[in-house]
Amino acid sequence: MEISSPVGLILERKERRLWTIAPGATVFDAISLMAEKNIGALPVMEGERLVGMISERDYTRKVILQGRVSRETAVADIMSRDVVTVTPEVSIEDCMEILTKSRVRHLPVRDGEKVLGIVSIGDLVNWIIVAQSTKIGDLERFVTGAYPG
Repeated sequence: MEISSPVGLILERKERRLWTIAPGATVFDAISLMAEKNIGALPVMEGERLVGMISERDYTRKVILQGRVSRETAVADIMSRDVVTVTPEVSIEDCMEILTKSRVRHLPVRDGEKVLGIVSIGDLVNWIIVAQSTKIGDLERFVTGAYPG
């Protein structure tokens, strides 16, 4: 495991089910699905086409703080439309930089127009922690002479 590994490796280890929502669905439906699946964001899809993302952050800032009603507000009314995406070949390190610069927490991974999955900042941080722990273990074994030559 390396931080230079492609992000597609994270997707291979995640559940393959991609939870999505339509732009005409209500925000209440989106938040309910996020709560049920224990996820923080959903890709907004028109058929197979990614048209936006809706997150818990969108809900708090664009529904609650603006006095809207989640059962009456369409996902399309509050979703983020300028979605930053990556391909499976982009490195985990680059994905972290993209999330940080874009100030988002979820990153759709696409192959052409097809959405393959979503990686969260948590997914990336967990990968980096394991990669660093592995590297530290390898260095300790090397220093103590226990590393296989």
